[in-house]
Order: sequence, then structure tokens, then C-alpha cells
Amino acid sequence: MTQGAIEIENLSKEYPYGFLNLKKKMSLEGLTMRVEDGEVFGFLGPNGAGKSTTIKLLMRLIFPSAGTARILGKSIDDVSMHGSIGYLPEQPYFYDYLTAHEMLDYFARFHGLTANDRSARVAVMLKKVGLDTAKKIQLRKYSKGMLQRVGLAQAILHDPQVVVLDEPMSGLDPLGRREVRDIILELKREGRTVLFSTHVLSDAEMLCDRVGVIVGGKLRGMGAPGELLDMKAQGMEILFELSGVPGNLPLLTKATRTGERYRAQLPETELYEALDALKAASARILLVTQIKPTLEEYFMHLVEADRAQASAVEVSGK
Repeated sequence: MTQGAIEIENLSKEYPYGFLNLKKKMSLEGLTMRVEDGEVFGFLGPNGAGKSTTIKLLMRLIFPSAGTARILGKSIDDVSMHGSIGYLPEQPYFYDYLTAHEMLDYFARFHGLTANDRSARVAVMLKKVGLDTAKKIQLRKYSKGMLQRVGLAQAILHDPQVVVLDEPMSGLDPLGRREVRDIILELKREGRTVLFSTHVLSDAEMLCDRVGVIVGGKLRGMGAPGELLDMKAQGMEILFELSGVPGNLPLLTKATRTGERYRAQLPETELYEALDALKAASARILLVTQIKPTLEEYFMHLVEADRAQASAVEVSGK
């Protein structure tokens, strides 16, 4: 088997809590997964599921209770491994009286770049994240989206092969999320491996080659978004317009109306009969589409199952 970009084996993290820290809580339990070279991998889960714990373990910011991991074939215990990784924490903090150019130049010094190389590299990064016109503005005047972009710039400043992003869309408006998505897709086109955690499921469906779903500290599913779902159509949806008096059209009993537009859901076996009836009523058909399960439905099913299991354990323990 070829080497994966990130290989995690039985990784666990236990935290003490309670009076005198005598009790133990498993934040992450027996995580085993693999991120392939050159793919965008989404790590999904609700708040407190163990996503940030996993990333901090990989970055060696905290230490595992059990298990191990390798990045680009090197153990996470190997300090030299970090030179090939770009990392953006969930809530990065930068000294906000620095400009973006000054901050990136500061980080570039950590990677041993000469003055000329630093200047050229910082200019390229600022342009890549769309901040070249704001490079002389102090970070305290940046919006959340701009700070996230400068954080991404520092994560990829040293041209890493693996980029790890913890909740890169957190707190961003739709425009900011799109900007970050574009950067992730550009990293993929450049052949880099991207691991990012999120609970914004639409971003995961749009960006990821594969996703892993973690709930309650345990990996509950992994694969391409479509592979995690039963892709059999659950029915059909028709969007159509009717002007004037519609007459006797049975489909209207299943439809919701907005102005002259109607949206109706029906079994696939009834589709062609409904289309013939709409044609006879001189309706204008705008859209016909399959209704399929979404990643959000799969995700919520796992969360609800975990809550039910936790409640059952709590009741049985009383």
C-alpha cells in the first residue's frame, strides 16, 4: 500500500475532570483514518466532537493518551515534520498593530528565507489571498474575513505540501466563505493535501474528495460525500408556473405556491403522468429534479443517535 499524506492509528485523548481530577473523559477515542496525497479531506462534526483535539494532536500542541500518527511518512514526534506543514488554528491571534506585510515577513523569518526571498514570497502570498492592496493596513482594521485570509497566507507561506485548517470558515459571511473556498480549491489544483475541519456541511460537499464524520469523539463514517449516503432518489420535485385559473389539476393538492410559481414533490412513478397533466393545463415547467438525501441529513442522524445513546448510558448509570 502506498503512503498516505496523513495516517492516524488508534489515536485517543483522555482529559481528567471533576474533584481532584479523579474522573476521566475521552475527548477522542481510537481514531484511525487516512488522508491521501493531493486530496481535500473534510473533518466534520458538531462542536465538542473532537475535531480540534485531533488537529492539535497532529500539530503536537497536545499529546495523545494512546495511538500515533504520521504525516508525509514521518511520526508526529519528529520535529522536522512540521517544516512540511501549514497550519491555521480555529482562532488565530496576530499582533494587531502589525500590517499584513510585516506579519508575513515576521513568519517568513522562521523559515530561514533571505531578505530578498522574504520580500518576493510575501508579495506572492498577499496577492494569492487578495490582500496586496491592503498590505500596509494594520491588522486591527481588518475584517474577520481579511484576518482569515492573512492567516491562510501565513499557513502556506513556506510552500507546505500538507495544509491543516481548523474551522477556516468559522464566523465568515458568505463572501468570506467563498474567498476561503477558492483558496482551498487553488491549493488542490497545485497538488497539495488539505485537511480542514468544519460544521458547515455545504462547504464540505462542495470542496471535499472525502469526508470523515466524528461524533462524540468517535469516527462514525468516512468516504466521498455521495458514498456516505443512500443515493437512491427519494422522489421528484417539479417547479412550474400557472397563469390564470388552473382548473382541475390534482398535482396542485401536493404543491406549495409562491405567486404564480408552484413547487410539488411526488413519487418518481407519478412523474410522467404529472408532466402530461401540466402540459395539458398549459403550465410552464421550470425545473424537474430528483430528491436525494443530503450530507446534512446523514450528519444530523448520527448526532441524534449519539445523543440518544448518551442519554441511555446516563439513565442506566443512575
